[in-house]
Amino acid sequence: MRRYNRFFAGAILALTLAAQSAAAQELEPRAYSPAPVGTNFLVLGYTYQSGEVVFDPASPISDVSANLNSTSLSYGRSFSLFGRVATVAVAVPGAWGSISGNVGEQRRSVTRSGFADVRGRFAVNLLGGPALAPREFAARPPATTLGFSLAVVAPTGEYDPGKLINLGSHRWAIKPELGVSSPHGRWTLEAAAGVWLFADNDRFYPGTVVRSQDPLWTAQGHLGYTFRPQLWAALDATYYTGGRTYADDVRSATRQDNSRLGATLSLPLKRGHTIKLLAARGVTARVGSRFDTYSVAYQYLWFD
Repeated sequence: MRRYNRFFAGAILALTLAAQSAAAQELEPRAYSPAPVGTNFLVLGYTYQSGEVVFDPASPISDVSANLNSTSLSYGRSFSLFGRVATVAVAVPGAWGSISGNVGEQRRSVTRSGFADVRGRFAVNLLGGPALAPREFAARPPATTLGFSLAVVAPTGEYDPGKLINLGSHRWAIKPELGVSSPHGRWTLEAAAGVWLFADNDRFYPGTVVRSQDPLWTAQGHLGYTFRPQLWAALDATYYTGGRTYADDVRSATRQDNSRLGATLSLPLKRGHTIKLLAARGVTARVGSRFDTYSVAYQYLWFD
């Protein structure tokens, strides 16, 4: 049984990373589309994820599944930065759900609920997308833009070193990324590539273990079609690799090599109000989560 418990601890480590990094592999169409200066947006979102978690076939851990729910409240604003349009946003998430799996011949499960780690994002257009007022922006023909963003995850979520599974990660994480958005009539082609960099968690279970993680490289692409302003749809794909984890410098078999496909639909309600729907599915997973994801988000947008 001690041997099984050791494997179970390793499995929960991988599962915890899968749950905590679900947001890290988001499909984000139009993340680099420019906006007029003085744009404010408030977003209330809900996401449901369910599916399996994949482990090494040699492990006694099997039939692991998760049902995860999360909500988030986000605020963002665009502004002028040295003549380029830039955006800053912050999101406060909450999460709840359950995880279960077989350890040998025993079935085990756990549930959690509470606040997760706060996330922030700064983005600026490097080419294209000059800082324009709303009327100037509306009169300017769409053009290809190249942007840079920096996402930050702060260790603000609920965390107890005496528990293997937590909603918070007790570490900082950042993701620098480059993205391009190229409109062609009603069609829009988008691509982005970045890397998640993780600080160490020096209070991993049972509070005396230092957990570290290799960089997690990410890439995503989108093909969008605009029917009319605020009414658009996109096909989405993402791939991520790396991210092997270590406990006190002892590496685990948790290197990821995973992909996902999805679709997004934006529906206008009335001026300034939209609903965004997303559905995605894990296609391949070497190690980690292979989830079906469904999300709905309400956005209110206004200008200064």
